[in-house]
Amino acid sequence: MTAATPSGRLVPGHYEPARVPAQVRRYAGRPDALGVGAPGKVGLLELGFERIGGRTELVSRYQKSPLQIMRPLYYDPARPDLAVTCLMSTGGGVVQADRLRLDLHCGPDTAVHLTTQAATKLHRMDADYATQQLFLTAGPGAYVEYLPEPTIPYRDSRFYQRTVLTVDPGATVLAAETVLAGRLARGERNAYQVFAADLEWRRPGGRLFALDTVRLAPGSSPVDGPAVLGGHDLVAGFFVVSPLAPAAGIADVLHAALADSGLLYGVSVLPEEAGAWLRVLGGDSPAVAAALRRAWDAVRRLLIGVPAFDVRKA
Repeated sequence: MTAATPSGRLVPGHYEPARVPAQVRRYAGRPDALGVGAPGKVGLLELGFERIGGRTELVSRYQKSPLQIMRPLYYDPARPDLAVTCLMSTGGGVVQADRLRLDLHCGPDTAVHLTTQAATKLHRMDADYATQQLFLTAGPGAYVEYLPEPTIPYRDSRFYQRTVLTVDPGATVLAAETVLAGRLARGERNAYQVFAADLEWRRPGGRLFALDTVRLAPGSSPVDGPAVLGGHDLVAGFFVVSPLAPAAGIADVLHAALADSGLLYGVSVLPEEAGAWLRVLGGDSPAVAAALRRAWDAVRRLLIGVPAFDVRKA
C-alpha cells in the first residue's frame, strides 16, 4: 500500500470517487450545514498488516474521525494467528456530504478478519449525497475475511459505495455485503432515494476480473419487481476468491450450505474460475444473517479446515 502524504489525504482527488454514478451525482448540492471537505466530513482509515513471527500484526495505522479502530484481537480458537479487526465510526451514521475512504493492506501470508462494529446507517439527506470507498489489497498467501454488518438506507438517503478488492493469485479473500430495504421495524421500505454500489475484484496491476453492480433508485425505477428485489426486504452477497479449492467445489459448498434455508438464493462460479459467489434474498434479517454465517462456516471448513468463530462486537 502506498499511503497518501499528509497533505495529499485532504485533497478532493483522494477522498472523492473518480466516478459517481449518474443516479447519485444528480443530487449533488451545497448543504446549509457542513459541506464536502469541512471538518468531520472526510473520514479516512489506513491500515497495514504484516505477518511477524507466528501471527499477523498491525504495523501501520492512520485514522481521521469519524473512522477509527481499536487494536486487533486474537480470539479465533482455531486460528490464533488471525487478527480480528473491528472498523468503527465515532458518528451515529452516514450523513449528507460525508466522504469516507478506507485503505487496508494485508501483506504476504497474513490472516485478517475485518468487520464493522454495527450496521451502517444512512441518514436522510436533503442536499448532496454521501460516499464510501474501500480499497483492500491481499498479498501472496494472505487469508482475508471482510464481513461487515448490514447497510440500512433511511428515508431520502443517497449513497454510493465503491469497494475495490485487489487479490494476489495466491491469496484468499472472503467478502460479504447486506442491504436492507430501510428501517423495517418502522415499516419503512424502499423510501431511500438511491443506493448504488460497485464491488470490483482486481488482480495486482489493476486488471478487473469480476464486478458486481447494484443500482437501486425507488423514486425513478421500481425495485420490487423481478430481477431486482422481487418484493424482498434484504439482499445479500457472499463472495469467495481463492486458489485453495476449485471454483466449482466452492460453489457446491455454498449451494449445500443454503439448500434447506428456505430463502431464495443463487450460486455461480466467478470469471476465470477465480472462486464463487452467492446472492440471497429474504424478508427476515436474522434468517439472512444465519444463512450468511452458514456459508462462511462451510467455506472456511473447505478452504482452511476450521469452522467459523463467534465474532465479538461489544
